[in-house]
Amino acid sequence: GGGRYRVFHDRIVAGTFMMAAAVTHGAVTVEDVLPGHQAALIRLLEEAGVEVETGDNWITVRGGPFTAVSLVEIEPFPGFPTDLQPQLVAMLALARGRSVVVENVFSKRFRHVTELNKMGARITLRDNRAEIQGVRHLRGAVVEATDLRAGAALVLAGLAARGNTVIYGRKFIERGYENLHGILNSLGAQVEPINRSALCGKGV
Repeated sequence: GGGRYRVFHDRIVAGTFMMAAAVTHGAVTVEDVLPGHQAALIRLLEEAGVEVETGDNWITVRGGPFTAVSLVEIEPFPGFPTDLQPQLVAMLALARGRSVVVENVFSKRFRHVTELNKMGARITLRDNRAEIQGVRHLRGAVVEATDLRAGAALVLAGLAARGNTVIYGRKFIERGYENLHGILNSLGAQVEPINRSALCGKGV
């Protein structure tokens, strides 16, 4: 027999937009979400000093200067998700102080770090740990997304960077984020496709 099922929101997409608000010092409300599914991210944002407000089916994040988080353990649900780890590393690259992110799900999932360091981040890898010394500013650069979530991390970094950032590997980003540049632009960003394989973003 048949049945009725509710398809829940994509908590990774929602989390990406939440962190976009943090790094740009902007404000974003994500609707049609279950705040309980984002509990690990909400706790982390609040620990960093980012303002988060929730309702039954919405989350508002108001960004501003934020502090480092001493230790983040990446774990299966309900822990902090591995699919938000690259975006988190990009965010913490701009935090005041030193953060450590330990990847306990996919220990080698740090290909985005090389590209973030090209933008002025100060990130050192030790086995499954990323040690992040926050910097005041990132700078635009030509970088390459090697997978979907690394691409999302580079988009966040580009939004916060000084100057233009060109991100190759557009196909990876668009596999998981429908009309990402259009949504970001509706929020005040300046992100445009420049050819079939790259996006260009200007920091806000």
